[in-house]
Amino acid sequence: MTQPPSYPMPPAGGPPPTAGGFAPPPGPISPGHTVPPQYAPPGHPPPGPHYAAPPPTLAPNGQPLASFADRLLAWMVDTAVATGVLLLLFMPVFLVIWGNTFTTLTRTNPDGTLVEPDQATMINEVLIPLVLLELGLLVLMLALYWLYHVEYLKRGGQTLGKKALKIRVVPLDPTRTLDRRMAARRWFVQYLAGSFVPGLSYLDGFWQLWDKPWQQCLHDRFAGTVVVKVSE
Repeated sequence: MTQPPSYPMPPAGGPPPTAGGFAPPPGPISPGHTVPPQYAPPGHPPPGPHYAAPPPTLAPNGQPLASFADRLLAWMVDTAVATGVLLLLFMPVFLVIWGNTFTTLTRTNPDGTLVEPDQATMINEVLIPLVLLELGLLVLMLALYWLYHVEYLKRGGQTLGKKALKIRVVPLDPTRTLDRRMAARRWFVQYLAGSFVPGLSYLDGFWQLWDKPWQQCLHDRFAGTVVVKVSE
């Protein structure tokens, strides 16, 4: 009967060899003697500082910077909140204008035939109210965003979306406090200029992906702010 192969016992006081590797010899290493490299089992990276996860990038105040995903999700929450408020405020106005337009286009003669509105009627009763509605919606949107992203933001550096994602706007200079001027500069680039300059809102939002070292958007650079991750 064939006997199973025997393996030498590890020397006393020395660490046992790992699977697929070799243990260093016990005791002090004599001068000129080199220890063979250690090999980890398949699927396990060899130990060493170069395999450690890199530390998060910190803002000048020592807090970790907010990620692109956190900022994007916070923006989506804030946009949903603002859109809901705008719909509640503008829905009655829209219904009145739509009802007036429908009445104008369905007006009938005494014999039951439709009255075809002339050009002046279409301009005065349909086109002008619609244009005014769009301008009013734009003005109201910018005013609402001012209250939300300037007056509300400057109180603690957070909107509802930023609170939900646990991120905060802070000055790049840690010795300063977020004020109305900084918040207004952020609003100017992100919402006012972004509403009138084609493509600026996309460039502003994606700028964080390649900005170094503080991962700022364009509105952060203009305002001198950064966005950090917080615990609450």
